[in-house]
Amino acid sequence: MTQKELLYVEDAIGHECNIISICNETINLLEDEYLVSFLKKELKKHENTKEELLKLLEVKCNEWSIING
Repeated sequence: MTQKELLYVEDAIGHECNIISICNETINLLEDEYLVSFLKKELKKHENTKEELLKLLEVKCNEWSIING
């Protein structure tokens, strides 16, 4: 993974964290159960995306450790 690609992934993780935070805050403010349900589904999608990006970084970190270990 190039340095540019690594920065992109790190930036994407930051964006997912922001979206997760916004979803959580919005869920706490809403009274409409349909909207709460919708946002909880969206929240789960973003949490999954964040986890996948973190796994990608972990794999690349482990590969780097093996190569440079």
